[in-house]
Amino acid sequence: MDELINELRRKIVAALNLQDVAPESIDSDEQLVGGRLGIDSIDVLEMVMLVEKDYGLTIDNRELGARVFASVRALATFIGHPASRIPD
Repeated sequence: MDELINELRRKIVAALNLQDVAPESIDSDEQLVGGRLGIDSIDVLEMVMLVEKDYGLTIDNRELGARVFASVRALATFIGHPASRIPD
């Protein structure tokens, strides 16, 4: 799981062009959307496309997206175990 979390940190920084953010500075449990990183709804669309392209998984509704993108750990859990329920 830690390897996937680190991979996701790097991919998020690259995909969203977060120039002033070091991937390792992103806490795996910190709030992604609306948090200190400044990730907004446009950025979420970029992350949805990243997940679909790189991991072949679909995030097809807003409620699922809100849970999946709550934190890097939630995203890693979804990718690692897509059939499992992401906590509310």
